[in-house]
Amino acid sequence: MMPTTNHRVAMSTSDSVNRHIREQTSQNVIDHASAGPDAINERLRELDQEWDVERAIEANASTLALAGLLLGVTVNRKWLLLPGVITVFLFQHAIQGWCPPVPILRRLGVRTSAEINEERYALKALRGDFNAASSEPILGRRIQESLAASVQ
Repeated sequence: MMPTTNHRVAMSTSDSVNRHIREQTSQNVIDHASAGPDAINERLRELDQEWDVERAIEANASTLALAGLLLGVTVNRKWLLLPGVITVFLFQHAIQGWCPPVPILRRLGVRTSAEINEERYALKALRGDFNAASSEPILGRRIQESLAASVQ
């Protein structure tokens, strides 16, 4: 069975790297929350600019494929193999959530969009964005449970 879109990269990443990314995310939330509302706002702006692993792979693959195409046309036709190999890796990533650059990017701390959003929502909750929703008894309990789970 294919892994879900939100979890396929994390499932293809080593436990130690996933743990390091989770710990860094938690530390980011703690550091910015303790620095006050302005720091939270600034961090949220930074998160809006952060590239997730999918975007990094797309940029990497398109750059290499274009380079292979240009080299194949101008230098040697054998370079035309590079875009073919890149296409296979992109397909593998789409299906499995893994391709050769993924372990490197993950070790460099490049997160999935879900991991970035976990930090974003934790900071928004600490900022008070969900206070109105938490006044509803059932919804409020669910929000509190979600926050408790995301901080762990």
